[in-house]
Amino acid sequence: MKAVDNLLESAVGAIGGSPREGQQEMAQAVASALDKGIHLLVQAGTGTGKSLAYLVPAAEYVTRTGGKVVVSTATLALQTQIIHRDLPRLFKAVKKDLDPLPQAALLKGRRNYVCKHKLSGGYPDEGEGMLFDLGADAEAGRKPAERSGLGEEIQRIRTWEKTTDTGDRDDLLPGVSDRAWSQVSVNAFDCLGSNCPLFTECFAEIARNKAAEADIVVTNHALLAIDAFGESNVLPEHDVIIIDEAHELKDRVTSALSGQINTSMLSAATSSVRKHTTVQDGVVSLLDSAAAALERAQTSVPEGLILHMSEALGLALAQIRDSARQIINDIGGKTEEADAGRQMAKARCQEIFELAERFCDPGKNDVIWLSRSTFREKETTNLVVAPLSVAGTMRNGIFEESTVVATSATLSLGGNFDAVAASLGLFGPDAPKWDSLDVGSPFDYGKQGILYVASHLPKPGRSGLSDEALTELEELVEASNGGALGLFSSRAGANAAAEHLRKKFDFPILLQGDDGLPSLVSQFTADDQTCLFGTMSLWQGVDVPGRTNRLVIIDRLPFPRPDDPLMQARARDADQRGVNGFMAVSATHAALRLAQGAGRLIRSTKDRGVVAVLDSRLRSARYAGFLVNSMPRMWPTTNSGLVRKSLARLAETDEG
Repeated sequence: MKAVDNLLESAVGAIGGSPREGQQEMAQAVASALDKGIHLLVQAGTGTGKSLAYLVPAAEYVTRTGGKVVVSTATLALQTQIIHRDLPRLFKAVKKDLDPLPQAALLKGRRNYVCKHKLSGGYPDEGEGMLFDLGADAEAGRKPAERSGLGEEIQRIRTWEKTTDTGDRDDLLPGVSDRAWSQVSVNAFDCLGSNCPLFTECFAEIARNKAAEADIVVTNHALLAIDAFGESNVLPEHDVIIIDEAHELKDRVTSALSGQINTSMLSAATSSVRKHTTVQDGVVSLLDSAAAALERAQTSVPEGLILHMSEALGLALAQIRDSARQIINDIGGKTEEADAGRQMAKARCQEIFELAERFCDPGKNDVIWLSRSTFREKETTNLVVAPLSVAGTMRNGIFEESTVVATSATLSLGGNFDAVAASLGLFGPDAPKWDSLDVGSPFDYGKQGILYVASHLPKPGRSGLSDEALTELEELVEASNGGALGLFSSRAGANAAAEHLRKKFDFPILLQGDDGLPSLVSQFTADDQTCLFGTMSLWQGVDVPGRTNRLVIIDRLPFPRPDDPLMQARARDADQRGVNGFMAVSATHAALRLAQGAGRLIRSTKDRGVVAVLDSRLRSARYAGFLVNSMPRMWPTTNSGLVRKSLARLAETDEG
């Protein structure tokens, strides 16, 4: 392993860093896992430098063995950081020591790349009425100010497409709205594939070809899930998978394996079939009738888990399945001629057929529920199906096929790896062998941070923040003189807190939703007094080192909603297996979120501050120890006076 040590030393030195024990320990463990073919779970705290700790042994491995490594992340931001910053720096630092130097490529889902064929008018207008009017605008000499905002965005995409080498949405700066991007991109269903007249110029295909030739492929959890559990391979053959942000994998795989059906989908499908195919209207009307039957059947079904499907609902779904299959058969197979409209119509019916078939004959691992939502006074009813567990699926689809290294700052919950290992499919009689390692953190949490539990407050209710909690919040923010990041379990809680404090203080209280998240974080970072309040995006997505973030406030323990159907089903299943459903599902969920939220405070060795939890259950409940042991080991206290004095000293130091 000396080669890995030397390479890591060169890489760290090249970026002006210094040796870190945790980083070195992790790099050695990753190198050993790759050599032995044994799965590895690594918890590496913030500041460890875990990207280099797995990229260095990965680069050494592919150079020495000729193997291929896939690096999967949960966020596009980390993907971009690895491919555009971490790997180029590493390769530059070790180019004299690795021969041949590995090649790296970035691969995303098809929707992330602009579709040349669609942009050039090869796809029919599905209702936006904007994309194909732009050429007429230009020919008529209309000025940009005369075009709609959407039109301006698409025109900017047109200009960018002529110069971009990647076609990747993230390379378009400034970015465009989701609505505009949907006009110039296609999903896998709608793609014409090799029938497309611009197939050889396709950005998505070029990216796949580069990935096939690369030694290290950087992708995301969603694409990893599609590749592992879909019918077609979207990633190249590989020997090793390194999963960063591994705490997100279970939810991303669950999302990839879930689906929903509603009457709007059915209406869009029949409209597309009538518009772009020659299928007889009588056949298409069968799907219309099935949609009406579904709508009638759903009116008598309450929201939530469906443990026993009603006869009417079952018959409606069977009718949807059979009519969609008939339309697909009448549309026929692929033709040599590219027909985007026909392909789109067939793709929509194929998706509906597969979903309806799954609802009609759900597997033992499927959970079905009904949800209703209202947007702009229009109610939508969705029938949803999701996997009860993805543990077995991940074991078979990911861990049996490759050597896997899974890493995150939050993999050890309650002081051990058992909960995460079980969720990944690494427990049970036939589970593959795996090792675990916690390399700790370079931060001295006990000296840098205080964990304050407001144990005197009443147990939080469902009606929002209590008057006592608002008073406690006000006193903490006053002592700190601002500089607070508020992590709330609901939007209503965040709104109430912001409204209350805006009446009390002159410094800015920013609220998620008032502006884009990057802009809000930038404003929060720039001013020592500014506070930022919000919900789940802030619990995981904010990295603000320095004195502007000296107080992190958590309003209540982040348990899942009690009416969450999937969580209900998983807790029920655990209880039936003789496992404590609350601890296995709700407490584990809360432990992960708490670890992520508390981790927002200490982001560098110089940071100091307080994590204040306004939920007395973190002190009094029987599960409190499990939750606390999942959080960074800060100095604990319930003394509110001591905490306010500490915050006041921090504020004075910052002002000085």
